[in-house]
Amino acid sequence: MIKKIALLVLAVFCHQQSRAQVTVKKGVIIDSLKINDSISDTYALYLPKAFEMVGNWPIIYVFDMKGRGKQALSMFLNTAENSNYILVAPNNILDTLSITDNLIKTKQLIENSSAMFPINRSRIYTAGHQNNARFANLIPVFMKNVTGVISIGASVANVELLSNKNPFHFIGVVGTGDFNYTNLLQDEKVLNKLKMQNNVFLYEGGNEWPSSSMIDRAVSYFDLSAMAKGILTKDSLLINQYYQAELSHINALQQNKQFIMAERAMTETVTGFRNLLNTDSLSNALRSLRKSKSYKGKQREEKAARFKEMLLRDDYIYYLEEDVLTYNFNNLGWWNYQMTQLDGYINGQNYANQQMGKRLLSFVNALVEDNIVLIKNAAMVDEEALAFLLMLKTITDPTNFENYLKVVSLAAKNNDFGTALYYLEEVLKKGYNDLVALYSLEHTVLFRITPEFNELVKKYLNDARYEIKDE
Repeated sequence: MIKKIALLVLAVFCHQQSRAQVTVKKGVIIDSLKINDSISDTYALYLPKAFEMVGNWPIIYVFDMKGRGKQALSMFLNTAENSNYILVAPNNILDTLSITDNLIKTKQLIENSSAMFPINRSRIYTAGHQNNARFANLIPVFMKNVTGVISIGASVANVELLSNKNPFHFIGVVGTGDFNYTNLLQDEKVLNKLKMQNNVFLYEGGNEWPSSSMIDRAVSYFDLSAMAKGILTKDSLLINQYYQAELSHINALQQNKQFIMAERAMTETVTGFRNLLNTDSLSNALRSLRKSKSYKGKQREEKAARFKEMLLRDDYIYYLEEDVLTYNFNNLGWWNYQMTQLDGYINGQNYANQQMGKRLLSFVNALVEDNIVLIKNAAMVDEEALAFLLMLKTITDPTNFENYLKVVSLAAKNNDFGTALYYLEEVLKKGYNDLVALYSLEHTVLFRITPEFNELVKKYLNDARYEIKDE
């Protein structure tokens, strides 16, 4: 049977109660909808197939600060459909704008969409991934009508702004190989001290998007919280369904001997369900796990790895600052050694050290990238410091061809053809083969007509645009 996508005619009330009608489809993402006639900003919208213009619907505002609203919503579609959430993603809240401007735009979007749809004003949430999540978790700090946030791969944007006078439900979702894993565990202590509701869900991975099942888990805890607070009618069948899903997740972790993650999942499950059903058996299982030799052994390894991680982080921050200030190109060898050490951890047998190595690698890359952005955004760009950082990126992220090409471009701009040739050969050795891009690389007009440039290209790509003949 071919399923027909339902059409919904919405009576949209803008400011001053002027009425316009907009026809939208349920069950598909509709992009580029205008907030109203007086505001040119647009957003992407998803209404679950069960949506009607009656009742009180929960809503999640998903942020992508590159203006990719439709793409941002796509990661939440299954969860929104299964749990009956409205999704909205703005297209004009951008990382090139100030935080104040973005907050004003967000307030306008929330006010207008809340007037347009039958929204449960106690169930307005935000979500985002990485930098987008840092903005998303700022919103409930400044807007009291936002009751929760799903922060994927990002810590709290500013813990100093948190206050138990303006509480909200913080849900962190992070990979054990993401450097934000350590940051989120530290934020958890701050949130607990402030007695602010929070959960931290772990998955094995880095800073990539988690699986849809992880998004399902995070959103289900909003439902559980709403039921526990009496905002949502208790649904015993739904509660049991969520509980069984949690138990299946915990069992899978224990079978895979991931006892640290299992302990975390048990703790969050007991916390999330204790006001809705009897969790005594799970609490007993949690106590037994914490007493077991298997868990204690993994816990010791985890604590040792995290202690070592914090020391190495401090080293990386200190030496990078010194090297950038002094243009210490000689220290690139030290950085190369550090990456060799991290490779050893990542490829070793100790699981805690494997994850530590992955976190430190992602931390170094983020640290270098942050410094590159700072230098590029300065009134006067320090090209020597920029050159050091770009060279360092070829060490910390050696499979990213773009880093090598940027060094080649900057070196050629400064007529340092020796450095440009070295990094050109390095990128060609690693398999780069875009001939057209090489011959259109910025600042290389003079460099790419030299015999040395063309000889290298011909050596690795069996072709060259310019043939230089000896007299």
